[in-house]
Amino acid sequence: MGLKDKLTELKENALKEINTAEDLKKINSIRVNLLGKKGPITEVLRGMRDLPKEERPNVGSFANKVRDELTSAIAERKERIEIIKISKRLEEEKIDVTLPGVPVKAGQPHIIMQVIDQIEKLFLGMGYQVVDGPEVEEDHYNFEMMNLPKDHPARDMQDTFYITDKLLMRTQTSPVQARTMEKHDFSKGPLKMISPGKVYRRDTDDATHSHQFHQIEGLVIDKNITMADLKGTLQLIARTVFGEEREIRLRPSYFPFTEPSVEVDVSCFKCNGQGCSVCKNTGWIEVLGAGMVHPNVLKMSGIDADIYGGFAFGLGPDRFAMLKYGVDDIREFYLNDVRFLKQFSQRG
Repeated sequence: MGLKDKLTELKENALKEINTAEDLKKINSIRVNLLGKKGPITEVLRGMRDLPKEERPNVGSFANKVRDELTSAIAERKERIEIIKISKRLEEEKIDVTLPGVPVKAGQPHIIMQVIDQIEKLFLGMGYQVVDGPEVEEDHYNFEMMNLPKDHPARDMQDTFYITDKLLMRTQTSPVQARTMEKHDFSKGPLKMISPGKVYRRDTDDATHSHQFHQIEGLVIDKNITMADLKGTLQLIARTVFGEEREIRLRPSYFPFTEPSVEVDVSCFKCNGQGCSVCKNTGWIEVLGAGMVHPNVLKMSGIDADIYGGFAFGLGPDRFAMLKYGVDDIREFYLNDVRFLKQFSQRG
């Protein structure tokens, strides 16, 4: 059999093998075996040295033509295999757009933030401003500006996280009020503000206490402010948070920064004042402290106490949330147990 006949037979066999290849690995293997340096075409061409010189160009040209045909056939088959592979993948991975979507679970504000947002919304509607302040505070603003002298028990180390002699983690949001009073221009109108935020005290964590908790303090400074204005504001807070049927009562108390000072009770929302375990059979639940701003606090902020007066109050959103939703352990709010938190859907 001549070299041309061998090349023709080789081409026919190779084309059959190429056209039946089913994957890229197989077609690459055929290419290497056929066209490589040790492939059958190369072996056939080595026999050209035994041919007469006048036949060698003719056989060489024919061998190159066979090589080109096989190379083209391999390229075409490879392209076809890739197209088939892509088509199969698209078929397997296609999305049926007519199927119903999977609901996305939306998050919600933490229950304490819901209470804070509810109170902020109430006061913004009454023309108050919401003011923030630093959590690392100066002793001057946290205590002295609030009429708390150096020897006051609230300044004891058991109550306060001191950083230096003059810096501490704020124990209340009252210093925000002191900073705001210093800057306020009363020629432009009264000062009406609330200051929500985190506060810190050296306390042992248990069911009703935490070393870090939230406060919202409110302050109004203007001419002719009376205790009646304070009571009306506190009544509105109680009814907004605990229900329209709630009543409040004021009991005399003592705070260094207010005079007179009062503890505020709200009628029990569980028994409606009849007496139960929540209110300890009194019909009332203590919810916050308040009073008329002490003249010394006004003077230290550069405000004329003979012309201006005001009221202040402080409440704990954590305690409000506990009372409103019947939570008996404040630590539940901070454990981040989704099973607990998801019970409280977004409330207005």
